[in-house]
This record gives sequence, structure tokens and C-alpha cells, in this order.
Amino acid sequence: MTKISPTKTVSLDASQIARLEQQGCQSPDWTRVMVSDKTDLSLVRGVRFYGDVQIGELQSDAEHLQGIYNAVVRDCVIGDNCYISNVAGEMRGCTVGKRVRIENVGRIVFDAEADCGQGVAVGVFDETGSRPVYIYPGLTAQMASLMAYKPRWTEEHLHTMLQDYFIENPLPTMIGDDASVVDTVCMVNVSVDREVAIEGAVNLRNGAVINNAPKGSCLAHIGHGVNAENFIIEDGVVANGVVMRNCFVGQGAVLDKGFTAHDSLFFANCACENGEACAVFAGPYTVTMHKSTLLIGGQYSFMNAGSGTNSSNHMYKLGPIHWGVMQRGVKTSSGAYMMWGGRVGAFSLLMGAHKRHADTALFPFSYLFADNDGYTIVVPGVMMKSCGLKRDETKWPARDKRVKKRLPRHDNIVFDVLNPPIVSSMLEALRVFDELEAKGPESDGMYHYNGLRIKHSSLIKGREVYRIAVLKYLYDKTRDIDMSTIEAEQIDWVDLAGQIMPGSILNDIYEMESLDEISEAFNQAYNDYSSAELRWVKWVLEQGWAEQMPEAEAAARQFDADIEADRLRSREMLSQHNNLLSL
Repeated sequence: MTKISPTKTVSLDASQIARLEQQGCQSPDWTRVMVSDKTDLSLVRGVRFYGDVQIGELQSDAEHLQGIYNAVVRDCVIGDNCYISNVAGEMRGCTVGKRVRIENVGRIVFDAEADCGQGVAVGVFDETGSRPVYIYPGLTAQMASLMAYKPRWTEEHLHTMLQDYFIENPLPTMIGDDASVVDTVCMVNVSVDREVAIEGAVNLRNGAVINNAPKGSCLAHIGHGVNAENFIIEDGVVANGVVMRNCFVGQGAVLDKGFTAHDSLFFANCACENGEACAVFAGPYTVTMHKSTLLIGGQYSFMNAGSGTNSSNHMYKLGPIHWGVMQRGVKTSSGAYMMWGGRVGAFSLLMGAHKRHADTALFPFSYLFADNDGYTIVVPGVMMKSCGLKRDETKWPARDKRVKKRLPRHDNIVFDVLNPPIVSSMLEALRVFDELEAKGPESDGMYHYNGLRIKHSSLIKGREVYRIAVLKYLYDKTRDIDMSTIEAEQIDWVDLAGQIMPGSILNDIYEMESLDEISEAFNQAYNDYSSAELRWVKWVLEQGWAEQMPEAEAAARQFDADIEADRLRSREMLSQHNNLLSL
């Protein structure tokens, strides 16, 4: 966060005090009011000063408005060329940067030991507070994942590092250079970075709004009607009636149109409007736009929630202790429901009410229906041929606001749809399909697996789709590479809120002694992703897939052809609909 350079000030002489008093200014002790020797005192009117106050340079011939009018100022440092007007309550304990605009506000107050949102414990996943994520500027989706998934490690190891960091890097009680606070009712202990605009907020308490963008490109913003407590907004937008408590809003994330949230984290490029979030870990590109949608007690990324999507984290026995994961790319239909705990496999479409704690992580790209008893019926791989997947894979990086605003990118994101964790799931699913077929269906004519139901025809088609997808992946990764130079390595992969990395690296991270060391480990894993992926691909080939590689090019062409065929069908359907609705 940008620091403010103090302006040199001097004491008022008797004539200056008299002039200020003639202009409606008051102070019980004028000796504690200091001004720049370049300040035009005609621009200070109707101000009551209390405690120690410093006022920077004010000029009447400047290009933009300057001055202090109709305000109560207590123990503040005000920078050069500011415009402060109509502070109905008071400004207290605040350092104001250069060229700041403060107009039509109630109270702007900082307490001496204000944390400004740093260190707030956000109770994600379950609502009992047993998995706190401690927020601070620069928090990444990867670091937050570790805190949420490893609460004992967090409390016994990481928490001490965080406390030391918070002591060494306190957030300043300031409103930064070129910032503005306008038409805002109450702002208590909210640190505002340079160029940030706050317009029409109702109630802001214990928070920070951070701007990492180059000069003139600020993305961070708080808009009308916002009511927020215990928060950090970093290069994000919160506007239009949002109500939030105990939240982190990350880079490029937007909360808008009356969205409400508590104990939730929103990382890069999330878009949340109208609905609700409770104890949610919203990884990159989580999207929910509908008034009737409730995300609760779950982790999401690259997700699109349909209207009326809901979950249960409370079975009225032990409290709201249940939670679950929708892996990357999941979409939910209107009215979809999921009883936690459970997992939904990557890039699947969830439809209906799933009441049996389904775990479909092994079956990505599936249609997931619910029968009348709440069991999950899996149609594996059917989403694989959707032209929407290719569109998604292209649009996500193109819509990255961090790139457009030239921000330092905190969250590490791998955008690949076909990636090692997903391919690993398909490889395991192929083995399971063979076992299920050898065993035979149950009395209802369906295959049962961990509470899931799979039709015979779906199993056969899903197996072929997965096989083609694996070959497509292997072909794309090896066609321009001399694999003889690559050393094979078996790797257990994790998708850590958008970053795909070998899980073994986490074991090293758990032993590290500083936040910088942990951050560097994540960044190094991100940079090494492609080389690690090739080593793993070589290992997969050695597990019998090398013998199938003569088919790989044809499989890749078939894969691409299926997607193109779906695109053409979709365009034809759209054309028919347009003709149907034409005048």
C-alpha cells in the first residue's frame, strides 16, 4: 500500500488565526493547528479543529477544487491540494494524501490501533469457524486454500508467521493520494489506497481498499449503498447495495446488485450479483448472477451457478459443519441442489436435487441428474463434446481484468481444460468402468459406484469419450516434443484454487518458516508446471498408453471434429430460434 509523504507545516500566527475565525473556523487550541506556508487560508471556512491538525498546501488558482469547508477535523494530517467539504460528523485520526476529495460525508474515523481489516478470520467451508482464513493485502487463492484445508497447520505453524507479518506491516490509517470519498455516511477504520473511489457507501467498518494498478488504472472501487464490515477489497469492485461481513474481495472480482455475503472469499475475476454467499471459497472465475441463488459452505472455481442453485450444510444434528467442493468448471441448472458434504467432478452439469452426499470427482465432464430418491445418476463425459468448453478455455484468459489493468497477478491460474488432475480422474474412471462392467449391473439394471448410478449405455459411451480425451491430451502434449529426452515421473496432482501443481510440493511448504518462502514455492511450482506436466505425461505413456499412440492423431481429430459439430448444431439451433421469433 502506497505511503503518504508528509508536507512541511508551520504554526499559525495571530493574524492567520483571526482570519480563520472570521471565516467561521474554531479551535480550542490554535497552537496545535499547523499549515503549509503556501496555503491560501481563504480556502478554509467553517471548520472546527480539535487536537493536532496539519494542513498542506491549498491554492485558489488551481485547476481543480481545493479547500476545507464545513467540517469537523480532529487529529488529522491533510495533504496538499485537497478538497474537503461538508463533513457532518467528524474526520478523526486520519492521514489524507495529496489531491484527495472528501465531500458530503458523515464520519471518517480511525482509532489509534486500527487493524483496518488485516487479520480478520474468515470462517469458510463450515460455519463453525473451525477453518479460519486470515485475510491481508496480497492474500492469494493458494495461500487461502492451505489455511482452509489445513486448519491445524494454520494455527500451530502459519498463524505465528502471519501475526509477525501483521505487526511488521500494519495498514496505514489513511486516505491515499488522489482518492475520493463522496456521499458516504460512515467510514470507521477503513484504509483507502491511492486513486480509490468510494461513492455513496452506507456503512464501512474495519476494512481496507487496496490499489495495485499503475497510476490512472485503478480498479478498486466501492459504490452506492454498500454496507461492509471486516473486509479487504484488493483491486476489486463492491457496489450497488452489497452487504458483506468478514470477506475478502480479490483482483478483478466484482460484487454487485444487492449481493450479500458473509465469511466468504472471492478471488480473481469472480462475478457475483443479486444472490447470497455464506462461508464460500470462491476461487477464480466463480460466477453467480441470480437473486434466488445461494452458495453456501463450498469451494468453487470457474463455476457458473444457475438461478435457484442451493446447498445444505446443516442436517440439524451437529450444526452447519458440512461442506463440499465443486471442482473447476462446474455449471448448475436452474433449481439445482446439493446436500453437502460431497464433491462434483470438474466441468460437469449439475441438475436436480442431489440428497445423498454425491462424490462424482472421478467423472469429469458429466451430466449429473438426480432420481426421485435423491441419488445421483451420472452420464460420464457427455459435456466433453460441448463447444462451450473450448469457448470457456479461450474466454477466461481473455477476460482477465488483472492483465487489462496491468496488475501484479496474485493468484496463480492454469486455464487448461484438459490438465493433469482431470486426466488423472479419467484414467482412474477407465479402470473403474472396466471393474463395473466385469461385475455387472445391479437389479435395477444400473451400475452402482459409491452411491452413484450409471446406465450401461452411459458407461460404454463414457469410456470411449474418456479414452479419446486422454489420447487427445497425450497427442497435444507430445506432438512437438522429443519425449526421449524427458525423464518420466509419477506425480499426484492437486488443483489448488486454480493452480495445478504436484501435491508433493505441499509437504515442503508445510515445513517452511516464512510467508515469502511459501509464496516463492507457489510461484516456482507455477513456473515449473509445463516441465512437470511433461514428466508426468512420459510416465502415463509408460503405463500402456504408448501402445495406443498410433491412434492418437486420429483421436485428436475426432475430438476436435465432435466439438466443431456441436458448434455447428448450436448455430443452426440458434438460427431456428431467431427465425421462430422474427417479426
